[in-house]
Amino acid sequence: MNIIYMGTPEFAVAPLRALVEAGHKIQMVISQPDRPRDRGKKIQPTPVAAAAAELGLPLLQPASIKNDVELEARLRTLSPDVIIVVAYGKLLPVSYLSLPRYGCVNIHGSLLPRHRGAAPVQHSILAGDEETGVTLMYLSEGMDEGDMIVSRATKIETKSAGELLQELSHLGASLLTDTLPAIEQGTAARSPQDPALATYAPMLTKQDGHVEFKKGAVHAERQIRAMDPWPGAFVYYKEDRMKLLKAIVLPETGKGDKTPGQILSVSDAGLDIQTSSGILRVTKIQMPGKRPMEVSDHLKGNQFEINCVLR
Repeated sequence: MNIIYMGTPEFAVAPLRALVEAGHKIQMVISQPDRPRDRGKKIQPTPVAAAAAELGLPLLQPASIKNDVELEARLRTLSPDVIIVVAYGKLLPVSYLSLPRYGCVNIHGSLLPRHRGAAPVQHSILAGDEETGVTLMYLSEGMDEGDMIVSRATKIETKSAGELLQELSHLGASLLTDTLPAIEQGTAARSPQDPALATYAPMLTKQDGHVEFKKGAVHAERQIRAMDPWPGAFVYYKEDRMKLLKAIVLPETGKGDKTPGQILSVSDAGLDIQTSSGILRVTKIQMPGKRPMEVSDHLKGNQFEINCVLR
């Protein structure tokens, strides 16, 4: 098939590679503009832009696709069979929906209609869902409201958002290449979503990483996994901003006279922290200016003050 591919983050790289390996013709790759990233704040290509360059694919990175008449005219000239959209980062103009022969198809990182929005994987962990997955859907005017084609599920278990995103990227890639022949032949399913079952997964902010012990140990553990790798879960130990990288919920309930966030004990096993409901044991941390490490390694040259309240 002749395909225009729109995507930006690492999540969108595996589907692009899969399309090329399956022999589809990628007429154009469209990604967000390159922006400063990481600590050095150097301008770096988006993961999809970097992959397109490696694969030798035509690439455009417009500042905006809204009201860009020349860009739309150029895409119409290509006369694509389908536009594939995977975490592009912006809503498509309505006029794009009728541009390709077989419509605009999106890989969404949840089992729709649950978790529509920008951060479905993270919110599936925060909500305590037992499973998540990817849904192949036709784009419509509303955000993630289009008709569903097919979904594929996976268990969440104790996976972090980063681990799930990687898994779902490859799951979506195989689902896409498996389904494109049916889309081309007109035999693909088309199931409307039930809006009564819809939930929303808004974009994360840095503040979403601030761990809230007042919501209980189970929520704190989910928050640590959901915020990995971005924005990262954190608390303040005295004046230091400490990242929490791994934790488990202990079966003990703790002591009712203790404050949520209070350090109950310190050992090579981890930091045992009182919450409003249960005890959270943090086993891996990162202190300012230091590399990530197990609590046991940190304790070889440092200490934590028992009864100090993390905030």
